[in-house]
Amino acid sequence: MSDLNQINRYRYVIVGGGMVAGYAVKGIRQQDPSGAILVLSKEADVPYERPALSKKLWLDDEFTEENIRIGAENYANVTFKFNTTVSKINRQEQTIIVKDNPTVHYDQLLLATGGEPRQISGPADPHVLTFRQWSDYRQLRKFSGKGQHVVIIGGGYVGTELASSLTQNNTKVTMIFPEKALGAGKFPKNIRAEYEATFKNNGVEILSGQSVESYQRQGDHLTVVTKDGSEITADSIIIGLGVTPRVELAQDSGLELADGGVKVNEYLQTSDPKIWSAGDIASYPDHLLGRQRLEHVDHARLSGELVGQNMAGAHLVYKHTPYFYSMIFDISWQAIGDINPEHHQIVDQRQRGKIVYFLDEDKLVGVLIWNVSVDLDDVRALIANPPANNDELIGMLTEK
Repeated sequence: MSDLNQINRYRYVIVGGGMVAGYAVKGIRQQDPSGAILVLSKEADVPYERPALSKKLWLDDEFTEENIRIGAENYANVTFKFNTTVSKINRQEQTIIVKDNPTVHYDQLLLATGGEPRQISGPADPHVLTFRQWSDYRQLRKFSGKGQHVVIIGGGYVGTELASSLTQNNTKVTMIFPEKALGAGKFPKNIRAEYEATFKNNGVEILSGQSVESYQRQGDHLTVVTKDGSEITADSIIIGLGVTPRVELAQDSGLELADGGVKVNEYLQTSDPKIWSAGDIASYPDHLLGRQRLEHVDHARLSGELVGQNMAGAHLVYKHTPYFYSMIFDISWQAIGDINPEHHQIVDQRQRGKIVYFLDEDKLVGVLIWNVSVDLDDVRALIANPPANNDELIGMLTEK
C-alpha cells in the first residue's frame, strides 16, 4: 500500500470505506485493471460485509471474521488510508483536502460516506456501542455471553437482529423503544403481534413506548434513564436509533441534494460529471418506484459495483430495485417497495407464512414476504405489471 505523502494523484478516489467502497473497487477493476485507486475510510478495517456483524457471525460457528472481507484489498494498485476524514472538495481543480496529508487529485471521485449513527446523552464508554463497525462486533463479543445483560435502545434492524443473536448466545437482552409495539410503523398490525410475541417467547424483555433520555456509568454497571424517569441497569448498551446520511461534504461543495441525500442520475452520477455517489446517501431514480434513498445492504452491493464500473467508463443504467430483508429467530422476511402499514393491504395467506400486498390509491406499491420463499424477480415483475383487478394478486406469486 502506497503512502499519500509519496503519491497524491489517483485516477479514482473513494471517500468512505464501507460496503459501497468495497464493491466499487470490484466494479472499477472489471473495466480498468490497473488505474490507481485510493480509498479514504473513517474506519480502521478494509471493506467488509456489514450485515454479518449482527447475524451470521453470531449464529454460524463455521463462519468466521475472515469470511466477511469483501476483498477490495486484494486488487493491484489500491491504496487505503484508514481513520481518515476528508474536509473539503475543490470541484474546479478536482482535488480533495485530507487532514495531515497533501492535497489529493482525482480524475473520478465517489462519495460513499454512509450514515452517522444517532446518539443519546451520556459519557464515552467502551461498553456503549452504536454498533456500526467491525470493531463494535469485536467489543460486543467480549461483553456478551455468560448471562451478561445488554440493553438495546431502538427497535430497528440493528436492535432486533442483535436481540435475536445475543439471546441465542447466552445473553440477557432488554429492548427499549418509543413505539407502542415492536415493528410499529414497519409492519401491518396482525404481523406486529406475531413479531413481538416471538421476541418475548425467546426471553427478550421488551419496554415499549419508552424513549431514553440518557445513560450514565455507576461503578461496575451502566444505568439507562428513560423519559418517565425509570432506571434500567445494564452491563452494556447498544444504541440502535438509525443513522443520519453524511452529506455535509457534498453539500459544502455545492452538489445537488434530494431526499436528504446526494442527487444522482440513472448512472449514479451527481450534478458534477466527475463525482459519483452510491449506497445510503444516494438519491437515485428507481425505474419501478421513482426517486429513492435507501439504507440497505442489497442496494449498497449493487449500486457500489455498478458505480465503480461507470467511473471506469461503462455507462450502465442502474436498473436494480433493491429489496429489504431480515432474519429474527425463526422469522425470515423480505420486502420490495413501499410497505407503509397505512396503505391498504391484501393478505395472501400461505401454509407457513403470508404475502402482503400494499396498495396506494389502488396501485400496487410494495410487497412483504413473511416466512415464505419466492423469487424476488417475480415480485419486481408483479410491481411493474400488476393485474387489472387487485383481487387477482392472491396466489400470483409461486413459492420456491
